[in-house]
Amino acid sequence: MTEIEEQLFQANQEREKIVLKYTIGRKNQLVDYWEDPDFGLHYKTDRYGFIHTEDLPKEFDEQEKKEKEIEIQRAQKWLKMVKNWEKFVPLNREKLYRRIYKGVPDKLRRNIWLKMLKVETQMKANEEDLANNKPSVYNRMLQLGYKYSTEIRQIDNDINRCFRDHEYFRERYSTKQQQLFNVLVAYSMYNMELGYCQGMSTITAVLLIYLNEEESFWALNTLMVDKKYAMHGLYIVGFPKLMRFLAHHDRILTKFLPKLKKALDKHNLDSVLYCLKWFFVIFVERIPFSLVLRVWDVFMLEGERVLPAMAYTILKLHANKLLKFKDMDSITEYFQYKLHKNFGYSDNYVINALQTSMSELRAKKLDLPPPAESNEFPKCELGTFIEPSIEKKLGLRSSIFSETEKNVTDLVITRSEENGNDLDIIDENQDDNISNLNTAGSTTPIRRFKSMNSLNTATSIATSVNSISSEFNQNDVDDDISENEYEIVESTRL
Repeated sequence: MTEIEEQLFQANQEREKIVLKYTIGRKNQLVDYWEDPDFGLHYKTDRYGFIHTEDLPKEFDEQEKKEKEIEIQRAQKWLKMVKNWEKFVPLNREKLYRRIYKGVPDKLRRNIWLKMLKVETQMKANEEDLANNKPSVYNRMLQLGYKYSTEIRQIDNDINRCFRDHEYFRERYSTKQQQLFNVLVAYSMYNMELGYCQGMSTITAVLLIYLNEEESFWALNTLMVDKKYAMHGLYIVGFPKLMRFLAHHDRILTKFLPKLKKALDKHNLDSVLYCLKWFFVIFVERIPFSLVLRVWDVFMLEGERVLPAMAYTILKLHANKLLKFKDMDSITEYFQYKLHKNFGYSDNYVINALQTSMSELRAKKLDLPPPAESNEFPKCELGTFIEPSIEKKLGLRSSIFSETEKNVTDLVITRSEENGNDLDIIDENQDDNISNLNTAGSTTPIRRFKSMNSLNTATSIATSVNSISSEFNQNDVDDDISENEYEIVESTRL
């Protein structure tokens, strides 16, 4: 057996071992104690299923009670709308917009997401196969993925750290972890051009909180390939959409928040370091989850224009606070941890501010960046099987990097470590399997980002963003913006 054949054999064994663990589930295998997070004997779960070690309020305050009553009243209107969706929506677009900005009742969020992401339409296309006793597209992709997907190892690693503070995903190889694994493996075969990138696990996990397994697969597909959302371009090799939106974010800051932009630049805080997770996972784990859901509702309604508007809204609302920080560590901690725990404003206030921001940007024709190029969209027909190369089977994707890509990747890693480790790094040599696979022409083991992206697809980010931004920032800059833009009405704070 040659060295390549031996490595392929080991890679196949590893894939089969991982698939088996998710197939048999938690009840039929011994799970090492260290694979489950320890929350102690006493913990509480909030209404969304997230686990808290501190006591939660036992009773709603007056404002929460009022909001709960309003949500119950709205649910009746929403229910009527859902039942007549096809007739109602075309004739009542403005009413739909108003209702979504006011808030989707949580118990009907599943129904609304299914409608807005066209899940039912996609699943109906499979009815003919099912009627002829053929497996659905999803099941065909899943079985192909079990056998051929080169992304299984990375998917398994990411599931092991995805939402472990949520009751659905807390236990290793739980039902929801199995479903998350299946959806990601199946999609890595359905969209082989994209495969899998870190960040997709978080997106899919949020979908799985409300949708079932196959519904989540098709919802994920809509988010990836529908041009309204086009997240394929965020995750594809080169991250073209990410770079385009980061450059646009810098342009917005330069025009509307120049003082804050100068302060962030002074502290050497590139937008790539705080916006990366905002855009990659639509603000999950950077703002409270209740607010995440409200933003996701609007995102499904409005599409990609919500990303720059929400990023602008966050900075606009917190500009006063950010301008007071004296170093990059304080700013980084604020972005990464403090806003997630306490955003400082009610969800309703933030969504109203988001709507205002969208109107403000639209008036200046800055609600969206310049149009996307073809490299942001799938080139291959979805569902087409392509035999993976030997290099991919062995996990040596990083060998296709250019020198520029390698250098910029190192720059992003270094800068992130300086700014609070937003992009956590894991050494591949911590893994028992395939620990000796190195990048081509290098003696350094492959490394990957823990949170948002993987060196399976990592490329030039910071340098490209800076070059694109510099082109934008030469134009449309107002130097006489009033300091009133930083004034915040304190009475609106929680």
